[in-house]
Amino acid sequence: MQKNSTLGEFIIGNQKHFKYAAGELSRLINSIRLAAKVVNHEVNKAGLVDILGDAGDTNIQGEDQQKLDVYANEIFMKRLINRQIVCGIASEEEDDFVTISGSDEANSSKYVVLIDPLDGSSNIDVNVSVGTIFSIYRRVTKPGTPVQLEDFLQEGNKQVAAGYIVYGTSTMLVYTTGHGVNGFTLNPAIGTFYLSHPNMKFPEDGSIYSINEGYYSHFPQGVKDYLKYCQMEEGNRPYKARYIGSLVSDFHRNMIKGGIYIYPTSSKAPQGKLRLLYECNPMAFLAEQAGGKASDGYIRMLDIKPIELHQRVPFFCGSKNMVEVAEKFMQNHPDDATY
Repeated sequence: MQKNSTLGEFIIGNQKHFKYAAGELSRLINSIRLAAKVVNHEVNKAGLVDILGDAGDTNIQGEDQQKLDVYANEIFMKRLINRQIVCGIASEEEDDFVTISGSDEANSSKYVVLIDPLDGSSNIDVNVSVGTIFSIYRRVTKPGTPVQLEDFLQEGNKQVAAGYIVYGTSTMLVYTTGHGVNGFTLNPAIGTFYLSHPNMKFPEDGSIYSINEGYYSHFPQGVKDYLKYCQMEEGNRPYKARYIGSLVSDFHRNMIKGGIYIYPTSSKAPQGKLRLLYECNPMAFLAEQAGGKASDGYIRMLDIKPIELHQRVPFFCGSKNMVEVAEKFMQNHPDDATY
């Protein structure tokens, strides 16, 4: 597909990869595209309307919800539910998964969606890039019956599609269906996404490390040792420290420029902080499709068997060689593994 093709043209042109889907997956990705445009509109005018700040509630993880968190969740849920093209949705902002029923189309749908509607929402008030992360699986229970928890608790290697939308200086939708990673930039004048970054790849090596070093004293020893390695004057080191605090933004930069993103366990977050199903698995799928690597420091991320909907895990992701070096430091301290 040529550069500057529209996202719609790209989706149609790649339906050959999913003959069994009868266009369902294409329509599902189209629904995410439409919801992203609505959320993008609100993000871009957030400083002009009463949509900044806390919503006055907390989500299932005990985190303060931002007003845009709630709004983005409502938009994506409504788009996916109203179009009756999925049989179930799990959102980081919802306590439990949502079963979609009410039409033959929804009841017979093969797909479930897991979504982080607005990643990095704590950055909204200071006008820093935020994003949406999504993951799509084929259900494992019988079509035509209500979805079950097991439809969502699948290993990441079972994903059929995953992606993110970054709402930044330009708005981009980046996704994979297991056939490489492609990025589409929104032309706000006409509301159309165009293929701007075909066949995206992580450089095998990089010079950026992304981690919240403010928690250094709380990190496991393997992470501390790796950070000292990153800062050592040798070869192409010291590396540059770049940390935005929005997973989508940090991942996107590192995929383009080469780098590693780390959110490890700590004495403050013994299981890690990022969610396996809503954040780590979709980003790991994208990373591997782009020639990168992702793990919890010990185990391939996509092979971890989920045990609960909002499960947290440590996350190491980025340029293949950088992640492998970080894993060697972690393997020197096997007692720090969470599995």
